[in-house]
Amino acid sequence: MSQLITKAALRVLLVCGRGNCNMFVSSVSSTSVMKSPYEITAPMRIHDWCGGFGDFKIGSKHVQGNFNLRWMGMSSASAMEKKDENLTVKKGQNGGGSVAVPSYWGIETAKMKITRKDGSDWPWNCFMPWETYQANLSIDLKKHHVPKNIADKVAYRIVKLLRIPTDIFFQRRYGCRAMMLETVAAVPGMVGGMLLHLKSIRKFEHSGGWIKALLEEAENERMHLMTMMELVKPKWYERLLVMLVQGIFFNSFFVCYVISPRLAHRVVGYLEEEAIHSYTEFLKDIDNGKIENVAAPAIAIDYWRLPKDATLKDVVTVIRADEAHHRDVNHFASDIRNQGKELREAAAPIGYH
Repeated sequence: MSQLITKAALRVLLVCGRGNCNMFVSSVSSTSVMKSPYEITAPMRIHDWCGGFGDFKIGSKHVQGNFNLRWMGMSSASAMEKKDENLTVKKGQNGGGSVAVPSYWGIETAKMKITRKDGSDWPWNCFMPWETYQANLSIDLKKHHVPKNIADKVAYRIVKLLRIPTDIFFQRRYGCRAMMLETVAAVPGMVGGMLLHLKSIRKFEHSGGWIKALLEEAENERMHLMTMMELVKPKWYERLLVMLVQGIFFNSFFVCYVISPRLAHRVVGYLEEEAIHSYTEFLKDIDNGKIENVAAPAIAIDYWRLPKDATLKDVVTVIRADEAHHRDVNHFASDIRNQGKELREAAAPIGYH
């Protein structure tokens, strides 16, 4: 008798209930039919909190579960369509087939179509045509900052001491020396630019263009390294040495710049003077036939806008001119600090490379 009463009460709740029962059946129906939409009319057993009871079929009055399933299916389909919209189909590099290029917020991750002046494809993604330039070869290479105070003398001695192990290790292998030199020379500009950037946003003040100038210097030195890597293939122990030297020099220069930016810039100025000397000796060995004057790497021709028949001598010449610019700018920055001023008080020479 009690079982009949329970079944009758359940039927009333299923047919007439508009509240929690529909919600409960809906949720159960949705979870039950997620595996396959064809199981919508299959018998299913529902358990209450106290015990079990018989099977039943979801009828036409209780289609909320089916509606939820269809809605979820349509949502998944629309999501797939949106995902497909983010794929741009392009021709393969060899002309055959197609390649799906992912696109996010309308920005294609594939390289933009850029050409040289002669119409040929631009092969580089590490720099663009508007970032190239012609080096100023008229710059004075013999300028030297005479140490005037204690900071200048300390910086000069530091650089001279650093040259001793370099001369012993590389001797007259100027290709390997240049490769090692550029891995170190690309650090100061990044450290200085980073610290000035943090200072600028910390103190809510402009940098006078010095952030951009120092980051330009770091990028230019890195391009020197990319060029040298095309000419010199470092051995495993030279790569290991680069990692060791970079770790020591980065942390040392970071501490130096925090304590005394004047000293840090003076050290870089004297390092660039040594770089000019090294590249001058490099050119002498090329002229004397000790180093073969091979064709210039393609990356150097595009970066410095050199003629197509440029040689290694042309590349070393423009790199030496770049180092002379870095020398002048860093000595200039140190002189500003010597006068008790902030770098932002004097406009930085942006675009000098």
